[in-house]
Amino acid sequence: MKVHPIAELFPPLTESELRDLADSIKTTGLQHPIVLDANGVLLDGRHRLAVCKALGVEPRFTTYEGDTPDTYALSVNIRQRNLTSGQAAMIAAKAHAHAATSGLQSPDDSAHSLSEKTGGADRMTLAQYVMQHEPDLVDPVIARTVSLDDAYKVARQSVGRAQAELEHLTRLRIEDPEFADRVISGELSPSQAWQEHAARAKEDKRQRMVATNLLCDVVPTLAQTRGSMAFARFDPQYQSPGRPVTRETIAHAMTALTEMAAIWEQRDLQ
Repeated sequence: MKVHPIAELFPPLTESELRDLADSIKTTGLQHPIVLDANGVLLDGRHRLAVCKALGVEPRFTTYEGDTPDTYALSVNIRQRNLTSGQAAMIAAKAHAHAATSGLQSPDDSAHSLSEKTGGADRMTLAQYVMQHEPDLVDPVIARTVSLDDAYKVARQSVGRAQAELEHLTRLRIEDPEFADRVISGELSPSQAWQEHAARAKEDKRQRMVATNLLCDVVPTLAQTRGSMAFARFDPQYQSPGRPVTRETIAHAMTALTEMAAIWEQRDLQ
């Protein structure tokens, strides 16, 4: 017998619940008939039907005569099942999404009306958020292997990571297009590219600090020797070991100062 797709959203009964149902049917018979729609599709009672078949009990059927079988399938199953508010909210959210994609009548009104079972609009909002951002956790929530609250936390973290990666890529496009291109090509993830960019920026800052301190130590001191005749008093026997002043080092120093002057002019530094 075909089962209504919304009724199939509900998790199967546990072994303990099935035993209790079987004991009840053995003792008092089938108390609630199996509910079908006008086309014979099962809306409620698939476990009762299975137990009746297993026990050899003749099941009783009734036909739903309303105009909203989808809403009925959701409403009656949520009310009868021993579900947590998280399970109920997720099933209701999934039923609404299923209806939207399958052309069925939306059971949304029923879902929101079952505030006691679904935990109200707030729980429905969490369930819909998980469905949108962490769909792999929808069925675990329904199966009660993951709580709705935990699934929501994971979804929030996923959204946070996605937003951070988008921000990283946006900044990389401006600050380091090379890394942005490596992200776009799939060579690096946005977070990996940002880490490498940050490491490169840190090393660049270190080198700039070292170079600045070196020039601040050397150039002003050299400038102070101008017109002092310190050059004439130079005595090789007093020079520091490993730091000889020779014609070659003087030539290199003059070249370095020429290059420095050109850079200062290029950067318009005073």
